[in-house]
Amino acid sequence: MAMRQLRVYTEPDLKVREYAAVEESADQGVRVSLGEILPLLADAVASHRTWLSDFADDEVTISSDLHDVLQSYRHFRRPGA
Repeated sequence: MAMRQLRVYTEPDLKVREYAAVEESADQGVRVSLGEILPLLADAVASHRTWLSDFADDEVTISSDLHDVLQSYRHFRRPGA
């Protein structure tokens, strides 16, 4: 009996993207705007999607001004702050 292999559906045409501004870099990274992926990530977090844990240790690059805003937000959202 032949074993079945798991096939993962990606999309019909890998060259066609929903994102308005997608740039692939030499290291196989993809650049997209935060506004395009944030709703998807927020939904995944709210839905407790387990695949998020697969990427928990991945590094992302953000602008220094966004980093400053996030650090301030982290400071002021602490309980008792």
